[in-house]
Amino acid sequence: MSSLTIVGISGSLRTGSYNTALLHYVQSIMPPDIEFKELLLNDLPLYNADMEAEGFPESVKAFREDIAAADGVLIASPEYNYSIPGVLKNAIDWASRAPSAPFSGKPVGVLSASNGIFGGVRGQAHLRYVLFAVNAHVMNRPEVYVMSAAQKFENNMLIDEKTKEFLAKYVAALIDWIKLIGRK
Repeated sequence: MSSLTIVGISGSLRTGSYNTALLHYVQSIMPPDIEFKELLLNDLPLYNADMEAEGFPESVKAFREDIAAADGVLIASPEYNYSIPGVLKNAIDWASRAPSAPFSGKPVGVLSASNGIFGGVRGQAHLRYVLFAVNAHVMNRPEVYVMSAAQKFENNMLIDEKTKEFLAKYVAALIDWIKLIGRK
């Protein structure tokens, strides 16, 4: 198989986000034949059916096109109030709309990092549920929940060696998952 393209999405807009740092670390350990592109959520307007009826805004078009063109998606998201951040849910809502729904049939990996002891497990469960609704094929195992994140990151860099070792295995599994599911 030729090289793969993976788009990465952080569910956090915060400058010092552990989830964005986690996504960047994973990007840094991708094999050289993997093209990785981070998609930002900052410019996506709040979903509004009236706005959709007038035509997708340019930022939404670009977001949808990038997902559609990718072989797989990797989402790193914090947990907010036992769920996913509104900005991430909003992005998935925009990407779920007809005439094409770019998440449908797409292989997806999910990660989470949190200062808490659960590592974002409840938020990730909700994210998986939402991705099920848009017909994404979420990789079930291995799961990544980086707990006590403040102790594992320094200056937005992952410093925990055990987490790094586990993420190397996760990246290999994600690539295998994407190859298994194949491009839609």
